[in-house]
Amino acid sequence: MKVTGFISLWTLLLLPCGQPASPAEHEDVVKHAIKLHRGKGAVIAQRKQWVLESCRKLSGLLRQKNVVLNKLKNAIRAVEKDAGLSDEEKLFQVHTFEIFQKELNESENSVFQAIHGLQRALQGDYKDVVNMKESSRQRLEALREAAIKEEMEYVELLAAEKHQVEALKNMQHQNKSLSMLDEILEDVRKAADRLEEEIEEHAFDDNKSVRGVNFEAVLRVEEDEANSKSNASKRDVEDDLGLSMLIDSQNNQYILTKPRDSTIPRADHHFIKDIVTIGMLSLPCGWLCTTIGLPTMFGYIICGVLLGPSGLNSIKSIVQVETLGEFGVFFTLFLVGLEFSPERLRKVWKISLQGPCYMTVLMIAFGLLWGHLLQIRPTQSVFISTCLSLSSTPLVSRFLAGSVRGDKEGDIDYSSVLLGMLVMQDVQLGLFIAVMPTLIQVGVSTYSSIFKEILRILILIGQILFSLAAVFLICLVIKTYLIGPYYRKLHAESKGNKEILILGITAFIFLMLTITELLDVSMELGCFLAGALISSQGHMVTEEIMSCIEPIRDFLAIIFFASIGLHVFPTFVIYELTVLLFLTLSVVIMKFVLAVLVLSLILPKTSQYIKWIVSAGLAQVSEFSFVLGSRARRAGIISREVYLLILSVTTLSLLLAPALWRAAIMKCVPRPERRSST
Repeated sequence: MKVTGFISLWTLLLLPCGQPASPAEHEDVVKHAIKLHRGKGAVIAQRKQWVLESCRKLSGLLRQKNVVLNKLKNAIRAVEKDAGLSDEEKLFQVHTFEIFQKELNESENSVFQAIHGLQRALQGDYKDVVNMKESSRQRLEALREAAIKEEMEYVELLAAEKHQVEALKNMQHQNKSLSMLDEILEDVRKAADRLEEEIEEHAFDDNKSVRGVNFEAVLRVEEDEANSKSNASKRDVEDDLGLSMLIDSQNNQYILTKPRDSTIPRADHHFIKDIVTIGMLSLPCGWLCTTIGLPTMFGYIICGVLLGPSGLNSIKSIVQVETLGEFGVFFTLFLVGLEFSPERLRKVWKISLQGPCYMTVLMIAFGLLWGHLLQIRPTQSVFISTCLSLSSTPLVSRFLAGSVRGDKEGDIDYSSVLLGMLVMQDVQLGLFIAVMPTLIQVGVSTYSSIFKEILRILILIGQILFSLAAVFLICLVIKTYLIGPYYRKLHAESKGNKEILILGITAFIFLMLTITELLDVSMELGCFLAGALISSQGHMVTEEIMSCIEPIRDFLAIIFFASIGLHVFPTFVIYELTVLLFLTLSVVIMKFVLAVLVLSLILPKTSQYIKWIVSAGLAQVSEFSFVLGSRARRAGIISREVYLLILSVTTLSLLLAPALWRAAIMKCVPRPERRSST
């Protein structure tokens, strides 16, 4: 870029500098600045000398920069022609000169970018907020790119410094004789360098140009310590290990997932502290609920409330805790399937398939009706209705744990119907998650394209039905040819050593989970089917596996229910208690009535009495509404207020569920079965 062109631009943009204006004079100052730029103000004669002096200095700096660049080019050519230098030394010196060249060019570009930014700001309308926002966005993008370039240059300088230190060491080694130990260590050092180069992934360089990748400004937060000296030493260590926390401009917090140097073992101490804290506090909370006659799961939820954002806010790794809690759902459903034999599944499969479908359709119909009366968008009404139609499988599984399954000869067991309908709802959950992107597009589409979106939904339903057929075909093959020999081999290898048995069963659970996930069906269904397949091997096999898996399930279930408590906000419930109680009771009563109506139509006459127990078990909202609600809020389907209402109604319905369940058990279950069922 020519210096004369820059001088003319500099002269055009410079304005007289006065005293800072008072708030009342801000508008006049801005108007005066714009008039000066457009040639309608006074001539800046009093600043002419200062402008000329400043431009002369800048012109001199640019000429000096060009001279230095020419010298660097000559130095690079001289190094390349120097026969006394090795190839590595030539490469190092040339690389150092190129870094300096890049620094000079980037400094010059920064000056001109600042001038162009000032010109763009003066040409805009100071009352146009959109224009100011766009200018701010452009400056922010420029700063991000500059930060990335500076970071890359810093990394290159660190590499150059390391290369220089190694070169000095090599010169020292050449000047003295090496012992055998020194030679061995030198070979080990070279091998370690090659290992680091082989395993290092250049994730930053590989992904920075990928479409959809944005540069963000983040804060790096170190762990607070009382002793400043120990804090400083710890910071030096964490700089190497990468264990500090990052916070972006949207207040999202990040931790290390994969380090640059994979040769050093690392542990997330925040996550360890969170799990330890939850484990210690769950004991008194669960003990208290047992004392007052409530299920222990509510004690674990209270533990999550106390430690979560609405309480002490001591849980730092919320996402990691929730992820570990999902394994509690997996093992819970596996044990449910372990007690749910294929013979019982064949007995109630029609009821399990028809019941949830009818209930979901009726819930959506009522939701659309109320949405029309309250002037709520159809997409929002469909989402809320579908979300509230789901019931909690882990909660009902805890209700049914250890209950007597026997009924009158020829009758249908209420636990089989209830579990079958809940598993079908889990399948519906996977279907709804798959359809949700299309639901978002329907909300913003015109009526001319709604038919296309409906066609897409029908195609997705067809794909899900095909996936379900494939899953059950795979289960049939596994049950017929694989599960028997597989378990016998595990049982033979695990005599005196339960590790092989536990590992083999866990691997089978994860295999079925992976199969259903690959076929776009819910992972929960895979865990349930794994238990059902193993239960086909007989009662003795079921008892042996249950004794091994139950302790694992119990611990992970504690984490799961505590993670639910992290999303419970007592202050919001207290502020809107009247509204929330009305909504919760309305949802519970509606689900109970609809379940009774549907079961009255599809149950045999000899089993009509179990409809009250099954309806009581379904009259609450699934904890998966938290997941669906968060996705819908991010997608813009529901607002923040509706999201908080869904969370609160879900929580209150789960709290009311034990009372309703006990009332149904007391009325419908014979006296010998009540104690085990409650």
